[in-house]
Amino acid sequence: MPGKIIRDLAPSEGNPRNSEGAFLTLENGEILFIYSAFKGSSSSDHAYTDLKALRSYDGGETFVDEGVVLTCEGEDGVNTMSVSLLEMANGDIGLFYLVRTTYTLMRMFLRRSSDGGHTWSDRVCCMKEGYYVVNNDRVTRLSDGRILLPSASHRAFLKPDGQPGYDSASEIVWFCSDDDGYTWYELPKKYTMGDLAHCRSGLQEPGVVELSPGVLWSWARTDIGRQYESFSVDGGLSWTTAQPSWFTSPCSPLCMKRLRDNRLVAVWNPVPIANGQSEQIDGIWTGGRTPLVIAFSADNGKTFSDPIVLEQEKNRGYCYTAIHEIEDGLLLAYCAGGPEDGSCLCRLRIRKVLWEELQ
Repeated sequence: MPGKIIRDLAPSEGNPRNSEGAFLTLENGEILFIYSAFKGSSSSDHAYTDLKALRSYDGGETFVDEGVVLTCEGEDGVNTMSVSLLEMANGDIGLFYLVRTTYTLMRMFLRRSSDGGHTWSDRVCCMKEGYYVVNNDRVTRLSDGRILLPSASHRAFLKPDGQPGYDSASEIVWFCSDDDGYTWYELPKKYTMGDLAHCRSGLQEPGVVELSPGVLWSWARTDIGRQYESFSVDGGLSWTTAQPSWFTSPCSPLCMKRLRDNRLVAVWNPVPIANGQSEQIDGIWTGGRTPLVIAFSADNGKTFSDPIVLEQEKNRGYCYTAIHEIEDGLLLAYCAGGPEDGSCLCRLRIRKVLWEELQ
């Protein structure tokens, strides 16, 4: 496999899961990484979770633990997850994260740091009330300065027994800021999967890249073997009908970013469950999320290079990849749990891959 494992954040007693983080290189060359550290005994998505930080002083060769950044109790919630880090216009670090307040109320917040991530401002809410999923490492700044949050909106309801629930089939809702994160609003148009009889997921865990000024390419996972894609030519005000993309996958996230040389880099699981991949192997849930591959596009996403395998153990699942470009290659952080962890979501792995290994 290309690259080397820098850190494996395995679960332990009182810390049943580590997952979904994001990187940012600071002006002084340090690399900050913030992720979700679960506490207590449960590793479920609605369990108690804090945000913790690691920091690298040597270009991603090693990371030093810095401890807790935010607690879920301090956020008046039960869970803090799905971190994105963004450099703000004035040089601040922008820390975006989801807070689950109740089983059916989850929204994204923003805090800022002007001292390299050692202290943080009061939080700003980026969304109206609702249940919104925004993946880690997804917040995007467009060429005109707008900050865009791609979110999957899930409808909340009461079950027959009176307990709260939410519809797994989601639609894509866009929130944005035109003043560098101080105020937020919802864009008027959303897009949905449409009426497909055999699709129960709808469009989940969306992402977006800007192809040219004002032209956006969005994608979302589904449970019917492919990522679905949609395009906007007006900065996200309207979207084309979602259609199946080139990317096959199980119901797992596709992660994509633009590099400094203008190429696109994509990381995903290309083998759908329909091809024989099981969601349960050796007694744990993997979601069919193996192998994990990486590919590049030099023509704005029209074509991609042959995928290079990053991970391929059949009894592990690899997903929720944070992609970060550094001078000599890429830092990738992703879930990599196996039988010893209880779930593919419980172990967080940081891998460094050099450019020459990706040729």
